[in-house]
Amino acid sequence: MELNVTMSAADFYKKEMELKAGDSLTLFVRVGGIGSGGFSAGVFKGRPDTTFQSIETSGITFCVTDADSWYFDGMTVDYDDDIDDIVFSHSRHSDLFNPEKG
Repeated sequence: MELNVTMSAADFYKKEMELKAGDSLTLFVRVGGIGSGGFSAGVFKGRPDTTFQSIETSGITFCVTDADSWYFDGMTVDYDDDIDDIVFSHSRHSDLFNPEKG
């Protein structure tokens, strides 16, 4: 799985979620409810209870389960100063809300 989490994104999560070096975050696929539909990325502190792949950035381990790797493979997680928030981009999906699952 090819996932890129920039240092600025990792540092944002460290600040916002009060993380320290050695902590883990799991990225997961969220499915929208009635009226919203589509997919988005969710995050929780800790490691998943199932098989996963991981990368480390700025001392934080970012995990993605094998079941969710279809969504995150090729993704970049970055921080945008202008909006003071995390932004997601993908090398193969221009529409992350309704990507083609392959």
